Amino acid sequence: MQKIDINIKSEIGKLDGVIVHLPGPEVENMTPENAQRALYSDILNLSVALPEYNNFIGVLKKFTNVYDVSDLLFDIIQNTEYKNELLQHICTIEHNKDEEVCSFIENINDADLANQLIQGIEMRKDNLTRFLDNERYCLHPLPNFFFTRDASFSIGSEVMIGKMANSVRDRETLIMDSVFRHHPLFKAKTVNPVLSYDKSGKGTIEGGDVIVAREDILLIGTGDRTSTQGIDSVIEHLKTKPGIHHIIVQELPFKPESFIHLDMVFTFLDRDKCMIFEPLIINATKYLTIHITIDNHNVVNIKEEKNILAALRSLGMDLEPVFCGGNNDMTIMEREQWQSGANFFTLEPGKVIGYGRNVNTIEALNKSGFDIVKARDIVSGAENIEDHDKLVVTIVGNELSRGGGGARCMTMPVSRQEVIW
Repeated sequence: MQKIDINIKSEIGKLDGVIVHLPGPEVENMTPENAQRALYSDILNLSVALPEYNNFIGVLKKFTNVYDVSDLLFDIIQNTEYKNELLQHICTIEHNKDEEVCSFIENINDADLANQLIQGIEMRKDNLTRFLDNERYCLHPLPNFFFTRDASFSIGSEVMIGKMANSVRDRETLIMDSVFRHHPLFKAKTVNPVLSYDKSGKGTIEGGDVIVAREDILLIGTGDRTSTQGIDSVIEHLKTKPGIHHIIVQELPFKPESFIHLDMVFTFLDRDKCMIFEPLIINATKYLTIHITIDNHNVVNIKEEKNILAALRSLGMDLEPVFCGGNNDMTIMEREQWQSGANFFTLEPGKVIGYGRNVNTIEALNKSGFDIVKARDIVSGAENIEDHDKLVVTIVGNELSRGGGGARCMTMPVSRQEVIW
């Protein structure tokens, strides 16, 4: 098996490999009662979401190498040493080494275990305490895992292991850490910046807040999911690297929940174009944009910038913004941003994929030179990505979008080709 070198030096380089996760029973194991704990404001209908997701994955498979978390995890746990290491970490975090529960989990056969670590493991009701316990699971389902962007993210040749803001997602980071350290497919160095550098106990960082603009430029959002202490941890790690590094930090509102990550208000489309939620990225005065410069292993400058676009322009990246929801009606902008209208995933420069339901956003892209092609036409072969200079592939996301994320959220790239700027 030829190893894949981790290589993410931009958001737009031609995609050579991506990790996804097909949503399964873990999504349907949610109820209105436990949805909030699972960080959902609604519950998804899997039978409706799956056809939408399969069209999305179908496009990716036409274009690049696609790997599913479940398959990678199954490969890992075939090795007894790796399986035991992962289970010990899970038991320590979720059950404080409860020997009875851990023993039960360890004795599940490998074929079932790989699925159940994601879908949830039901509690054995074999004594009075457990019989009367309202909990159904000894290991809760991971309904957020089809958003593979958050638990780990690549910067350059390294994989950063996230520190989730909510403990219900901690198992996702353990699984991704194990995959990248042990799977024979990947040649990866893993770094856990919060674990390595944060002394405050307040550090959190999730991949949806981290955007690799260029090899020397990171954009990072700080808000509900990524703390300033988490960003400081990344700064400390970058101080160990040679050369000059720029981090542009964007403050985000804590409410509403559609502002959960930076990629819900800003994503790259091309070498010279980006998608933005204009009311926050350009016109907000309350939320700061901070530019941090690291040179020769030290922070040499921290200053406030007018906005992300101005900060990038000062570094030689002059981007034309396309407005989420168009630029005529604030209500439409807000509605389409809520529906992940700014959350696009770039396949290669000028070729992106996102939700077709955001019709005003798609129209704005069309006016900016992007052809509109339906995902099902790519999957069927009626259309070819290569036949278009610039295009937006639209996926039906009426159900998927209710999960609170879009195409970028559902992808964790591991390798992209170099971009000629």
